[in-house]
Amino acid sequence: MKIAYISTYPPRECGLATFNQNLVNALSLNPDYNPESSFVVALNESDDVKEHNYPKEVKFVIRQQSQQDYIEAADFINNSDVDSCIIEHEFGIYGGNSGVFLLSLINRLKKPFITILHTVLKEPSFMQQTIIKEIAIKSSKIVVMSKKAVMFLTSIYQIPKASIKLIAHGVPDLEPIPNNEIAKSELFKNRKVLFTFGLISRNKGLETVIKALPAIVAENPDVLYVILGNTHPGVVKHNGEEYRDSLKALAKDLGVENNIAFVNKFVSEEELHQYLTACTVYITPYLNEAQITSGTLSYAVGAGAAVVSTPYWHAQELLADNRGKLFDFKNDSQLAGIVNELLSDKVKYQKLRQNAYEYGLNLRWPAIGTVYLNVLNEAITAGKKAERVTPPIIDVEAMPVLNLNHISLLTDDTGIIQHARFGIPNLKEGYCIDDNARALIMALMATEQGENPKALKFMPVYLSFIQYMQTENGNFRNFLSFNRNYLDEVGSEDSFGRTIWSLGYLISSGPNNSYREFGRELFSHSIPHFSALKYIRGKANTIIGLAHYLCAHPGDEQIIKEINNLAGSLIDSYKGNKDGDWHWFEDILTYDNAILPLALLHHYEVTGNATSYKIAMESIAFLNSFSFENGYLNPVGNAGWMKKHGKNPIYDQQALETMAMVLLYAKAFEVTKDDQYLNLMHISYQWFLGKNSLHIPLYDFETHGCADGLQFNSVNRNQGAESTLAYFISHLAILKAAEAEYETLSSPLVEVDKYN
Repeated sequence: MKIAYISTYPPRECGLATFNQNLVNALSLNPDYNPESSFVVALNESDDVKEHNYPKEVKFVIRQQSQQDYIEAADFINNSDVDSCIIEHEFGIYGGNSGVFLLSLINRLKKPFITILHTVLKEPSFMQQTIIKEIAIKSSKIVVMSKKAVMFLTSIYQIPKASIKLIAHGVPDLEPIPNNEIAKSELFKNRKVLFTFGLISRNKGLETVIKALPAIVAENPDVLYVILGNTHPGVVKHNGEEYRDSLKALAKDLGVENNIAFVNKFVSEEELHQYLTACTVYITPYLNEAQITSGTLSYAVGAGAAVVSTPYWHAQELLADNRGKLFDFKNDSQLAGIVNELLSDKVKYQKLRQNAYEYGLNLRWPAIGTVYLNVLNEAITAGKKAERVTPPIIDVEAMPVLNLNHISLLTDDTGIIQHARFGIPNLKEGYCIDDNARALIMALMATEQGENPKALKFMPVYLSFIQYMQTENGNFRNFLSFNRNYLDEVGSEDSFGRTIWSLGYLISSGPNNSYREFGRELFSHSIPHFSALKYIRGKANTIIGLAHYLCAHPGDEQIIKEINNLAGSLIDSYKGNKDGDWHWFEDILTYDNAILPLALLHHYEVTGNATSYKIAMESIAFLNSFSFENGYLNPVGNAGWMKKHGKNPIYDQQALETMAMVLLYAKAFEVTKDDQYLNLMHISYQWFLGKNSLHIPLYDFETHGCADGLQFNSVNRNQGAESTLAYFISHLAILKAAEAEYETLSSPLVEVDKYN
């Protein structure tokens, strides 16, 4: 078997690096393993890939904060002949918010892989929980090292138990050393040694042991507490050796400075084993229970040490059945009592060590390596046996059920509130006609497709808001404060156009005559303002509204004239800016870009104008040329936008941009019946659900809102009306397209409920 390992790796001084090297060595003992074709992909903490002198098995180095490196690493692995991969996971070793850049790798990876979780949090953040769930979906198996981790994954992360494999932390395959150099050293000679090792930081609770020393030394004057390890690099960077110095000062204040020694270095496993077999008692005094895995504790048990520990999660499991002793967090007097008892009762002391040693035999790396190899074989076999069925392009059953709870939360008796802080309405920002127009479109789509009761209930609220915002001359204001005071005299052309879109759609698809007639009254009053529009997006949104109107009233000559004039303006703009391979309406792509070709497709649909169709299809092809790198949608980012013949800045990506792409491809499919547009529509919609450059969903499955944007290393967790409505309009457009796809398939699909 040929394997790619993705983790940190020596000479980087890191617990995961050591674990990864041990795993490589353990698997290499198996006769079915091919060491020549296996390799390591190493995570580097800095941009200097030569910072560490990596051994020859490291074939690729990822710079932690370079997202492109993760994509290139996936391609490197895919182009190799490895059979499978092992990914070591700890949030801190990967780049982006909570290590989100790892998802760029696993979503591009074509080889089966398992993921080893070294940390499973009881109270994860949104990003942490989302990342672990995505890892679980993509992994053939999730490996954890404690029963508590299995419980957390199933209960907190909702990961099926069948997807999880419990494999204990491996320990070195080393026997007690007859002539132990450490035991004979001046440091250990004629001393009862209490021992702790690992990177030093405040959460290790070393002060608890120092506080216990006076009581221990009182009964055992020859006791020495040895702390082996460097200060954690992150601690040194921000605070220097402040913590270590504070421990020395504490020991001096307590009069035990001669009973404590620091060994400031990172040691090899062989040397560490000498320390562990030479010490009298090994102590892990962590300050809280939130430690799901401890490699240092596993090593101590594997070495047959007498272990005393606070009851963090891993210690509770590993030291059960008298394999060690537990004391309460920060309880130095209890610790002193346990240590003094062990030092005075040789029978208890030897029994503790014997129990640990015998249990540790099951943890040795050769045996653990065999278990990992079996899991990898299962992953490879499952991949080969996977049934290759061609599903429909749009799998309705895989979509979230339509849930308008967040829309309901944002909607009061005035309208839909513009912004939210996380999932909570931000009343200070009030309302805008932009969002209420979108909300009316969403309510109409939902009612049209499924008679959703909530959508029907919301419709008069949004329509009344639009009526309230219309001025005496037929134009529309945009902003309204929470106490219903107008905040502007005339809204933007964009907001005007979106309002006309919603009214046109209401006139063509309203649930009854009352709604349609009310919509037509507002629409008719606004007609004089169509010809005064100056800006291209205001015109495009208005064209879409007029096209919907003409679907209900195809013989209205005045509206036909208006739509032709507006479409002619878009056509002129396109012809004036088209240049070589730049097939666009302006010399820059800014926001809501797909609305422009969408408007021309609507114009073609109601008038048959061949020029509108030709330009729409040319500009769609242009959008396609840069919007789908790596197989997912990358809409134009708003950080500088995309200048003529320039590159797409990618971030920040907005939900409104994605909605426009979804609607564009929906209309292109409707007009051409070409499945490529159905596929592009579905890919664009999947942006909301995590098929994006960060592989993080913007749709929140808990609140049923949508994040306000995709940033370079995270998501904007606010869930305002614009982004949430963009998601639901896209969702409803997908459902409608799925029905059209269903009609074209020769074999019937099973019908599913769209709504709860």
